[in-house]
This record gives sequence, structure tokens and C-alpha cells, in this order.
Amino acid sequence: MSDGEAVPAAQKAGWGTFLKQIASFTGDLSQLSAPPFILSPTSLSEFPSYWGEPTKEFLAITAGQTPEERQLLVTKWFLATLSGQFTRREKDTGSEKKPLNPFLGEQFIGDWNNGEVKLFAEQVSHHPPVTGYQLEGPSITYAGNCAQKTSFSGRTIVVKQVGHGILTVALPDGSKETYLITLPKLKIEGLWFGAPYVELSETSLIQGSHGLTTTIEYSGKGWVSGKAHSFKATVAKGPHISLANALFVISGEWTGESHYVKGSPADKEGKLFLNASGPTNPINVKPVEEQNEFESRRAWKAVADGIRKGDFDAASVAKTALENSERQKRKDEAAAGTPFQTRLFTTVQNDPEYHKLAALCKHTPADEDSYAFKGVSA
Repeated sequence: MSDGEAVPAAQKAGWGTFLKQIASFTGDLSQLSAPPFILSPTSLSEFPSYWGEPTKEFLAITAGQTPEERQLLVTKWFLATLSGQFTRREKDTGSEKKPLNPFLGEQFIGDWNNGEVKLFAEQVSHHPPVTGYQLEGPSITYAGNCAQKTSFSGRTIVVKQVGHGILTVALPDGSKETYLITLPKLKIEGLWFGAPYVELSETSLIQGSHGLTTTIEYSGKGWVSGKAHSFKATVAKGPHISLANALFVISGEWTGESHYVKGSPADKEGKLFLNASGPTNPINVKPVEEQNEFESRRAWKAVADGIRKGDFDAASVAKTALENSERQKRKDEAAAGTPFQTRLFTTVQNDPEYHKLAALCKHTPADEDSYAFKGVSA
């Protein structure tokens, strides 16, 4: 494929200008405005819903009988979230799309299995942009926050996912287990072909309060060798993990099948661990007309409609109107001395659970706040 072959003819000039801006820009690339055809009709505030789409795997965690079994179930659920997060938009549209930047206080609320699992998300900060979320089901919650810091390297956009999540499982004896989950780094490739796609890189961790750690190493297809969307997950006791002291090693593709390399429930190497290519379980969201004014799909409806219809002029006008309205609200709040207050979450500084779990896996705690869900007012 030649450079720009996937770019619509009417958009090639804008795409070329955008690439030049990327190459010369210093700072966080999220501040740049992307050409309309590369915009997604979905706000970044919806992205926490990917944690709940493997609903079966999420709920199955509570059925684990031992710490080792639950560590594996948490690992399986986490890996099952990745394909939806990072490859679905490419499969649906032919390339990765830039999500809409949420406005401060934007909400995304929905559920699965007729309310058995619920999600609450809110944009808790705009500068820097941070989304807080809570996913909850019977005897299990996953609460966290996420943000992105983007930069350009060579021919690739590098996205550092900032934030973390803590999964809490209520055990039958009344005690609780917690798991710290850190996020991998992204690389957005294919820019010069006009067909961006995501590859994961480096490592992420799942640290259980019982002392077991899952270290996930990501690798992709290089210029000469390698296989796209590959990973190796190692489960061991303590922070100094190696193949020698690993209880379990799982290897494969996070978009497809993965298998045990060492130690499986049947103690058979090669046993299937996860098939991540199965059907998804999309979140159920109220119709737009029943949503409150802060909910994402209602607020961005005119923009999303324009993008889906290919009417990028209409999408741009609606996007500018919404963004200008939000800027004016912030100015009015500053003038009145009444700073914006989040509605669904409250800030937790120096979260002790985060620091305790980070210490177990020798993960250096980031200088970032946590956010506690305070409920939905009637």
C-alpha cells in the first residue's frame, strides 16, 4: 500500500498537513485537531465499557476457589478486554479513529445482563484529561482512572496510558482480595498509509493482595520478524519473576488464542487459556432522549451523526459549538469563584490500597490521584 492510499481523496491534503503537524509538534499530541475523517463518533468517556464487555470472564472471577485460581481468572478477564479496546475500531472502519475528547463532567453510564453488571464513568479532569470509572457486579468491583499522554517517535505515535485500576473481590468468608492493574503502552502504526492501527508494547502488571503477580509482556510484528498482537504472561509469587520460579506462563495473541506454556489446571502444556476472538457483549445504554444532559451520547449526538453520515462540515460545526459552550462554563465558574465539582466521583489522594499493592510488585506509584465512586443522585 502506498503512502496515503487509505485516505479519502477529498481528505488527502488535510491528512498530509496533519502528518506534518505531528512530526514537528512538541508536547502532548492530544492537543492537535485531527482531520474530520479520522475522528471517531465515540467519546473517550465510553472506553471504560471495554472492561465490562467480557462479562462472563469478569463475573467468573468470584468463583475462583484459591488465590492461584483467582489470579488466573483476573488475568484471563484482563486479556479478554484488550481486543475490544484496541482492534475493534480498526476492524469496523479499516483504521483506528481518534476518539472525541470528553468535556469536564461528561458521563457514560450503562449495564450488562439486565443490570447485573453496571458501569459509571465521568470525566473528572480536563487538564490533564482523566476519566474515572467504576464497574460493579455481585461481590466484585473494578474502579480506576485513565488518561493518555501522546508523543511522536519516528513514524509512530506513542501513547502512554496513565492511570491504574483496583479490582476488589468479596470472598465467602467475609474478607476481600484486591488486585492492582497497570496499563500497557500503545504504539499507533500505519500513519503514513492513512490507516492507523494499534499495537501494545512494554509490560503491564496485575498484583494481587495475596502476593501473586502477573507480568504481561507485549510484542508485535517488527520490520523483519514477530507476530502482531503477541504477549507472554508470567504468574509468580513476589516481584522478582522469572521463568524458573513461575507458577504459570501463558503465551499467544491478545486478539486470538493463547495457551499455557508452563503449568495449567490439568498440568498440560499447550492447554487453551483464552480465545479472545469470540463475540462481544456490548454495553446497554439508555436511549439518548432518556439520558441526562451530561451523558456522552446525548451531548455528542450531533457530532456523531455528522461523522457517521460523512457530513464532516456539520460534525465540525456541532463539535465547535459544544466545545465553546464548555469553555464558557469554565470561564463563568472562574468569574463566580465556584469551581466545577464532579458529580459521580470524589478525589482520593495517596490512596493507601494503591500504594500497598504497588509496593508488593515493586511498581513505583505514579504521582496521580485515585477516584472513589460516590453514587448517582436521584
